Amino acid sequence: MVADYVNWARAQGIVSTTRGSAAGSLVAYGLGITTINPLTYQLPFERFLNTWRPSPPDIDMDFADNRRDEVLAYVKKKYGEDRVAQIITFGTMQARAAVRDIGRVMGYPYALCYRVAKLIPFGSQGFPMTIERALEIEPDLKQQYDSDPQVTKLLDLARKVEGCARHASVHAAGVVIAPKPLVEYLPLQREAGGGDAILTQFEWHAVEDIGLLKMDFLGVRNLAILASALELIERLHKTKIDLQ
Repeated sequence: MVADYVNWARAQGIVSTTRGSAAGSLVAYGLGITTINPLTYQLPFERFLNTWRPSPPDIDMDFADNRRDEVLAYVKKKYGEDRVAQIITFGTMQARAAVRDIGRVMGYPYALCYRVAKLIPFGSQGFPMTIERALEIEPDLKQQYDSDPQVTKLLDLARKVEGCARHASVHAAGVVIAPKPLVEYLPLQREAGGGDAILTQFEWHAVEDIGLLKMDFLGVRNLAILASALELIERLHKTKIDLQ
């Protein structure tokens, strides 16, 4: 399936490539999914069902972001509009946002909420800051928590909603393809804000847990820039460059 839509995309002149472990797969190279022979560059491939990664592998595909919708439309036409959907993702309430939202609900002065939220340090990538952690590492925040009853109540309530789903949006890459109409497997919804996209109401972990096939179609601006550069070179200098 991946080889089919990748080869279709390349035939339409859509710049695309893979990311991650697929580059080491001889099968992916043989099918034309990847364009580098892993034997030439001695690329190892240990992704399939090993001890540390027991889930079936998916192949992450990058497409020029201004033409990603064409690939999605092709897949929907091939497998059926009712069997293909994008995957929902849920934004969660982070520490600073929780403080500001709770303060607004409680009717506390904006200046107070802003001051307290600003005392919460930023987390690092993959490790978001929590209110609990902020109280441990930020002495000024702890001092205000211990001395000001309003700040105490604000942070205690914010801790209760911290991590809760705040809003839904479309996953940047995830697309699910089913053998039968998707409504037989999971609930669906339209994209928020009046968009046309049909989304699963399960996020991607749950989509995989019920046994559905998740594909990754990521739109990458750099690939669109490369495609534009090739078009300009051909038009201005009458030279056709093979990107590979």
